[in-house]
Amino acid sequence: MRTCGILLPVSSLPSPYGIGCFSQAAYDFIDRLVQAGQAYWQILPLGPTGYGDSPYQPFSAFAGNPYFIDLDTLAKEGLLAKKEYEDLDLGTDARRVDYAKLYQERFAILKRAFLRADLEHDAEFERFCEDQKSWLLDYSLYMAVKNQFDGKAWDEWDDDIRMRCPRAMARYREECAEEIRYYSFLQYEFAKQWSGVKAYANQRGIKIIGDIPIYVSFDSSECWANPELFQFTSERRPVRVAGCPPDAFSADGQLWGNPLYDWDYHEKHGFDWWIGRLEHCFTLYDVVRVDQFRRIYK
Repeated sequence: MRTCGILLPVSSLPSPYGIGCFSQAAYDFIDRLVQAGQAYWQILPLGPTGYGDSPYQPFSAFAGNPYFIDLDTLAKEGLLAKKEYEDLDLGTDARRVDYAKLYQERFAILKRAFLRADLEHDAEFERFCEDQKSWLLDYSLYMAVKNQFDGKAWDEWDDDIRMRCPRAMARYREECAEEIRYYSFLQYEFAKQWSGVKAYANQRGIKIIGDIPIYVSFDSSECWANPELFQFTSERRPVRVAGCPPDAFSADGQLWGNPLYDWDYHEKHGFDWWIGRLEHCFTLYDVVRVDQFRRIYK
């Protein structure tokens, strides 16, 4: 049987708060897909966007984008008051996302929700952290330390934490304890809200096609926490990076900068990391599209 669907990034859903998110608009779009006889909703990657705000250069191959957390849902949970965010300056052009303003305003309001959350007595939060600890601990620490270094990529951090020396790791875990918990909270809220959207879609007969980049960003928790996965020097600098040769879109080609995998290491370890990544993807999506770069060397 032939089926069809529509590609619409979550960020492109209508929203009064600067960017499309897991709001009522997502549920309304699913209803419209059903009315139109569609079977699939294809989205772009859900990861936290890095510099350049590209969904194909996220800070993590596992984490979700905090921008997609619906503020109205947080208000319903008693973590925000609508008057605290309805007048935020999150951009004035409904056709474009102003990522600079989102960065300045959205994290501040999400921090306010975090400070009101009673996480000490939230068994679901603790269960989430335990279930996702294989990536969540490193990601939350990564983002907390990144803030300590004014947002710089990990290769510009002090050598002790850049190389993950045990003493430095222990010190930053202690100094950044609240910030680490904040980033874990954001992932918890992201997961709860997206789970609700996906469950509604599946109940209505709509399947979600997810999209993941085959490579990860150099500025990511994976490259910092698991350098053995990649072709790095002993100083953890990329030996080679990915890109695209000249084509109809670019006469000079494109240099993406993503580090290449050490496939010998992956094979030796039974491709455990890849299996874990795809298992994680299939908790988020019904179908997974792997976006492929053509490889060049530098």
